[in-house]
Amino acid sequence: MTRIDRYILVLFLRTVVIGFLSISGIFIVFHAFTSMDRIAKTAAEGESMVWVMLRFYGPYMLLLFDWTAAIIALMAAMFTVGVLRRSGELTSTLAAGVCHGRIFRPMVIASIGIVVVQAINREWVLPQYRHVLKMKSRDIGSDGWQEVTAKYDKMRRILVDGERVKVSEGQLTRPQLRVDGDYPGFGDMIIADNAYWESGSEFGEVEHPGRSGFRLVQVTRPDSIDQIPSVYWKDQPVLLTSLDVEWLADNELFLCTTVSPDLLVTNVASTRRASIWELARYIDNPAVHSPLSLKVLFHERMLRPLLDVILVTLGLPLMVNRHGRNVFVMMAAAMLTVLAFFAIKTLTGALGGSGYMMSPALAAWMPILIMGPVAYMRYQEVQTV
Repeated sequence: MTRIDRYILVLFLRTVVIGFLSISGIFIVFHAFTSMDRIAKTAAEGESMVWVMLRFYGPYMLLLFDWTAAIIALMAAMFTVGVLRRSGELTSTLAAGVCHGRIFRPMVIASIGIVVVQAINREWVLPQYRHVLKMKSRDIGSDGWQEVTAKYDKMRRILVDGERVKVSEGQLTRPQLRVDGDYPGFGDMIIADNAYWESGSEFGEVEHPGRSGFRLVQVTRPDSIDQIPSVYWKDQPVLLTSLDVEWLADNELFLCTTVSPDLLVTNVASTRRASIWELARYIDNPAVHSPLSLKVLFHERMLRPLLDVILVTLGLPLMVNRHGRNVFVMMAAAMLTVLAFFAIKTLTGALGGSGYMMSPALAAWMPILIMGPVAYMRYQEVQTV
């Protein structure tokens, strides 16, 4: 790495940081105007204002980084080249016989590094905060309680619903199970005061090792739950009662299910923030319906780093100003390139999600098949200019 490489790299990274902080600041300022009353009320309960702001907006900064990192890298490269051209440093470097490709190399390598950090943030960091990102401003200080999104266990034919759920503790308040299966004695609805998620290793029981599900306590419907025998489907336990299971206390019921508390707060937005391993687990879960759009998302997540690199590469020729264009004209051209890129990605994703014309895997690969050769040709173009 030469001195000019270090100079360009520092200028590029400084522009990236300033651009990201500007976007983050705008988001926080506009959002805080509508949430300041709730934030101040939570701070008045004992927490400092800075800590409340950090706890609520910190995960959103990670989300903004995931959304904008590749685009900010492209715009920062455009701005960096504009600064070098305006100061005459680019002209003098080119006059020394250095091609554009060699000048752009530090920014390209730094952009790939940003894409790698973006992928790490997306797969390892963001999933830990996706339930916080689902919270609204009114939920600040709610201790992790969230509204329930009902999920249907199609294997056991039971709809799992409730009032609120705390994923960190696996607790579900006022659970309501709509029973569609033919389970004698249980009727069409099971209601209890609370439910707690447990895994087989926590039971200490021998009869059904490895089972997981919800332990419902203080069952109010049906009456006399302790007198109803447990039910099975194809020799697999579904609803267990204390009449047959010793580790259940009086007035308790155990629902064997793979519908975990994570799935009860999973909507479209939170699903997109799950890690690729969690998406694979959702798709492989036989008890929950997996739409084609989820399979498209799974394939897109695997290809996302490559797509981000292609996006940055598409803008490289725009930095080679052969006709003396204004830097803002170049940025406008870069924006049109970004819009075209995302238009193709959105169109193919919609076609794959609807099952029309292409499979989910092909829908995820199609933007690469279309834009990848163009990006490669553009990258080769700047190597000789």
